Amino acid sequence: MLKQIEVDAQEEALRSRTAALPDAQRQAFYQLVKDQLKDPDTYAALNWFFVAGLHHFYLQQWRHGLLNILSFALGVALLFTSVWLTGIVLIMLVSIYEFYQLFRAQIIVQDWNNQLMNRLLDSGDYLKQQADHL
Repeated sequence: MLKQIEVDAQEEALRSRTAALPDAQRQAFYQLVKDQLKDPDTYAALNWFFVAGLHHFYLQQWRHGLLNILSFALGVALLFTSVWLTGIVLIMLVSIYEFYQLFRAQIIVQDWNNQLMNRLLDSGDYLKQQADHL
């Protein structure tokens, strides 16, 4: 489980890494990363309005999103069978899990953004972008 203090420490380490870059590289890095960062409010809105897991697709977590949607759809389908109670339980479990995700939207997206920035710094893609602009 994500802990706020650890995610904040990761973010501070990222700030230090980017601050150590030369100005041109730092600018290229931020230019590359700005379009890829995710917004916690968008994540939360997708979670709130579409409990079935669309917010996972927003963070490119395809398997997680598909598992959520399929579980929710199975629960709905089971409502029309003789095991309707199982369907209700499945829908409730998915909903409880999704509400938990909703209340942790800020830290989940902050962690995702931190991981993204670490990957981009480690890959050096921003150096390629800087070279393209020269």
